[in-house]
Amino acid sequence: MTAAAEAFDTAEGFDTAEAFDTVGAGGSTPVRVLHVSQPNAGGVAVYVGQVAGDQRKRGWDVAVACPAGGDLPARCAAAGVPWFNWPAGRAPGPRTLLESRSLRCLVKGFEPDVVHLHSSKAGLAGRLPRRPRGTPTIFQPHGWSWLAVTGRRAAALCRLWERIAARRCDALVCVGVGELREGMRAGVRGPFRVVRNGVDRDQFGPADGAARLVARTRLGLPPAVPLAVCIGRLTRQKGQDVLVAAWPGVTALCPPARLAIVGEGEDLDALRRERAANVLFVPAVRDPRDWLSASDLVVLPSRWEGLPLTALEALATGRSLVGTDIPGLAEVVRPGIGALVPADDPVALAEEVAARFLVPGLAEREGREAATAAADYDLSRTVSLLAAVTRDIAGHAQHAGHAQHAGHTQHADHTQHAGHTQHAGHAELRAASGR
Repeated sequence: MTAAAEAFDTAEGFDTAEAFDTVGAGGSTPVRVLHVSQPNAGGVAVYVGQVAGDQRKRGWDVAVACPAGGDLPARCAAAGVPWFNWPAGRAPGPRTLLESRSLRCLVKGFEPDVVHLHSSKAGLAGRLPRRPRGTPTIFQPHGWSWLAVTGRRAAALCRLWERIAARRCDALVCVGVGELREGMRAGVRGPFRVVRNGVDRDQFGPADGAARLVARTRLGLPPAVPLAVCIGRLTRQKGQDVLVAAWPGVTALCPPARLAIVGEGEDLDALRRERAANVLFVPAVRDPRDWLSASDLVVLPSRWEGLPLTALEALATGRSLVGTDIPGLAEVVRPGIGALVPADDPVALAEEVAARFLVPGLAEREGREAATAAADYDLSRTVSLLAAVTRDIAGHAQHAGHAQHAGHTQHADHTQHAGHTQHAGHAELRAASGR
């Protein structure tokens, strides 16, 4: 492991909010931004909609490019943000070059000050074969590409690509410190910025026992049955297969316990075929508040994550969390809020879920602590910090000679790592950003 990676691994108290607050998101000149995302539903789509809407309120010229369908185009329309159809598939393939060419045409037509690429497919198409000349580019992985593939060769190729493509963007925005560490361990070097995901605490607030009863009445659920909820796309990443495999172990210890799996995806049919008792499959919902409020605890059995919005929404609702010990979740689920178990371990998962049904008051105590912890992830701070990064990147393009190599290094040390330099020297921080 590099010295820079060790610095991040051993540091404590890394406060990205304090770091970016030194920049601010002010300035009178509107920034013109094109957000690009292949996911048009799920957590990435929610994030893109929130960010684009915030930047629109700032008076910026903002547009979103994504495939038709899902709920992202509707979120854009509700926020007054123009939407461009970018017909891209989820996986790389023979059409990727055509998708890249289509995206370049959109960029050329919109003429943004900054192109913001969200998730791995946009990151691939937007930086292949090269970014548009003179257009500053932000890449935000929302979970690194190599985590989503199977096979050592495929993962190695993804890591190699990300190391090369990091040179083709002006900022690599990570949604949490865990995601930053993952990138560094894989050898990715570039202008890293950490802007942690956030939750709208005006929309998601603590739900007490009365709110739980109201939510269960609306959903047609029994008022007193122990209920665990898992919300997310039904995919290998989210690990619902592990949770379904664990559920007989939960009901063996707590027979009345029920599980609601809320979402849609390619794994739905396989999950249904398991025919686990007391498991309810619910179609995806745009607003998960009733299911969070109705629950006694929230389960996230994911195999990998960036920093999941569902976890933050559960915190804000005041719900105990049982999740896997992976970067992204380990960053959120600290002692007193819930429990972490190894990924792909249904036995350990069943034990921790059952414990929160059987130990009187445990889930309620953890839920109260979770609601307090949610203050660390307020969405208003997230969007302000991202606006500061975006304005900074746009500003660099206006300097003679695009002086990112000299000026950006100094600025990155001052902003991204201001709260971190108490633990690591400036030389290590420059090594972390590839400068």
